[in-house]
Amino acid sequence: MGHAIRRVTDLALDETTVTALRAELKSTADEVVQAIIDEVPPYANALSGRMGGTIRRAVRTALGHYLDLASGNATGGDAGDAAYELGRGEVRDGRSMDALLGAYRVGARVAWRCLAAGAVPAGLPAAEVAKFAELTFAYIDELSAASAAGHADELAARGRAQERHLEHLARDLLADASPDVLLASAQRAGWQPPASLTAVLLPAAQARPAYRALDPSTLVLDDLPDATGVLLVPDADRSHLLRQLTDRTAVVGPARPWARASASYARAVRARSLSSEVRDTEDHLPELVLTADVDAFADLRARALAPLRTLPAATAQRLEETLRAWLLHQGRRDEVAAALFVHPQTVRYRMSQLRELFPDLASPHRVLELTLAVGLRAG
Repeated sequence: MGHAIRRVTDLALDETTVTALRAELKSTADEVVQAIIDEVPPYANALSGRMGGTIRRAVRTALGHYLDLASGNATGGDAGDAAYELGRGEVRDGRSMDALLGAYRVGARVAWRCLAAGAVPAGLPAAEVAKFAELTFAYIDELSAASAAGHADELAARGRAQERHLEHLARDLLADASPDVLLASAQRAGWQPPASLTAVLLPAAQARPAYRALDPSTLVLDDLPDATGVLLVPDADRSHLLRQLTDRTAVVGPARPWARASASYARAVRARSLSSEVRDTEDHLPELVLTADVDAFADLRARALAPLRTLPAATAQRLEETLRAWLLHQGRRDEVAAALFVHPQTVRYRMSQLRELFPDLASPHRVLELTLAVGLRAG
């Protein structure tokens, strides 16, 4: 990318003046660098040692290019490209654009003072001094603009790269990758693992808006199949999280150790498959347990309730409802009757029928099987 420096005046320094100014380039560069060290705190240690020497040479090069420009012998393109790369480098070194602009402001002031001090004795007419000042500060402004562009582009590139790394980490977590893979993925993304993660499923279009209200360390994916979005929320306060998602069509899984986030995600997926009304998976644990193995549950129901299959369908249904209520209310006849909206005597009669069909109804093992068999409908 080219960043040419424009000529903004018709000033053309004569050879005598340029020669005099070139002789002062080293001392001018040294003064500029020292002033930046003294006045711009982020550079207090950055410009010492080998790095300081490199920067001094860069300043001398920029000033030399400026003199070429002032004498009408250059376009300034190289200086603009160098300033652009400087802006990118400041991001890599962890400094803000404010710090770099501060350095430019100090550098412009000191460079102008030194250059003016050399130009006037060298014979620069007083009428040309204003043009010389204009060109000096315009040159610095354009270098600043080129550096700002480089700084912004580097930040944007880094932001996109980190976003890709974070998405990759989220995919690794959902895929239940090994701990070593997850740690490496988290390190690449610059993401500090929390104690736990809670998976939230919601429509893809709601994922980013919901994410903006959550912990900034939340991981987000909004391009899963079936237009599904996933949030992996670190160390969530569950009640607070549910309140934050009140207006969202969300299913909230359980909190799990961060490297086992896939278990939270899997439970949320299963809960959503049970009913569109599921919001908090913790409110639906019985259904989730009883449907964990659908075939096994069907076999259990078929075996445990086999005696009812010898009866007419309507009778079997009434007795199953009575059995369910009896199990839930621990045999308290009046409560069973109230739950079924029947007379207690009707409950007594039906329970007599059930005891004939299930002679071992008092057996703890039989009670467990029957509770599980009728439990899903009871939930």
